[in-house]
Order: sequence, then structure tokens, then C-alpha cells
Amino acid sequence: MTSLRLLPLGDAAWTVEFGSAIHPATNARVMGLADQLARGRATDALVAGVTDVVPTFRSLTVHFDPWTTNAGALGQRLLALASGADGVTARGRQWRLPVCFDEDFAPDLARVCELKQLTRDAVIQQLLGATFRVYMLGFQPGFPYMGGLPPGLATPRLPSPRQKVPAQSVAIALDMCSVYPWESPGGWNLLGRTPVVLFDPAQTEQPAMLAAGDEVQWTAVDRATHDRLAGDIARGLPRETFLKAQSA
Repeated sequence: MTSLRLLPLGDAAWTVEFGSAIHPATNARVMGLADQLARGRATDALVAGVTDVVPTFRSLTVHFDPWTTNAGALGQRLLALASGADGVTARGRQWRLPVCFDEDFAPDLARVCELKQLTRDAVIQQLLGATFRVYMLGFQPGFPYMGGLPPGLATPRLPSPRQKVPAQSVAIALDMCSVYPWESPGGWNLLGRTPVVLFDPAQTEQPAMLAAGDEVQWTAVDRATHDRLAGDIARGLPRETFLKAQSA
């Protein structure tokens, strides 16, 4: 087992590192510690001072109230809990999200086909057949870094980033998949577009639709269905419509 590292982040946060590589088992241990902290807030006086946790691929940052929490004691508690974090966590939510592969939504699909020597249909079918795990959110609000891309689709970033990537673009780069929640610059390969809004400030309790530990599967829709769903979402269609199953 890779040695744990406890790193101070200012005077009000600790970062617990579980390793140096991006791997499902490492991320499972990250989420295992996050689950332990969530359960411990009601029963553990030290953990009760935790105000937020931020999971990444291989680490968990734990923010706490420095006025009411003994930072040193909390750090040692985090190490003890992390040592027992075996990666058995409650399963995240399972989403089935629509994606349209029309040509104007997928300007880099031909590039991926050429680089991987695959037909358009073969690329799409591999994408649809995969289950993606949300490792973390970053880059911009609601941007999910998702592992699980089939090895045969691993593709370098674009040689030069675009100045504008349309919101809701489904994209891949290296061995990751994601969705751009906002219009922004970006260098990932755009393969389609989803009508689902992944970040909504009006959802005050959880503006980001996806969270670390969630799973995503894609389902293909035609342009008419994409546009109809986009309209329904704009009129208030709830996120829960796209839940495949509730958490275990």
C-alpha cells in the first residue's frame, strides 16, 4: 500500500494523499475516507469541525473551522481513518444521459476515427458501451473528470485548443471523458452534445449535477430528441429524470 501523506493547506485545511497515480482503487480509498467523515460528523467531536471535503483523483482535502477544531489532532485522526479506508463506499448515483452525435455537435469525431482507425459507428458504440466514473470536478464549475474511457478510444488533446467550446459538449482526451458545462476555451476532442445542463446556480443545494463517485452511461438520441429535451430542461424538467438508479 502506498504510504499516506498528510499535507497542510493553510491553517484551515488538510490534504490526505493516497498515492501518486490515477487508479480506480486509489480513488475508491479517497471516497472511502470522504464517506467516513460524512458519517462521523454526528458522533466524532473532531470530525464535527469539518466544513467541507474536496475529493480528487488521488487525494482528499478536508476543510475545517480553525477556531473550534484542534488542527493537529484532526490531522492525526484523518491519517488513522485513511489507514482504514478500504475503498468500500456507498455507490454513487447512476446516470443515463442523452448525447447527440450530429456532425455539427461532433467536430472531432472524424479525427478520432482517423487516429484510431475506426469507423464512426465503432467509436460511438464504444462510447455508448462504457460506464464512466466521476473521479472529481475541476477546471470550471461542474466539469466532471470521468474515467472508464475504453483504451481503444484514448486520444491526445487537440494540437491547438479552441477559443470557444459550446456548452454541453461531450469530449474525450487521453483516457478521460467529460462534458463542458459552460462555453469556454478547451482542447478536448468534441464527439457530441448533451441537452442536459450540468451546472445550474438555481439548484442552490447542489449546483453541479454530477459528483465524485457517480457513474455515467451515454445513450444516443437524434437531433429532434436532443432539441425537445433541451426545451423541456429549460422549462424545468428535473435532473432526476436522468437517474438510472438511486444510490445503494
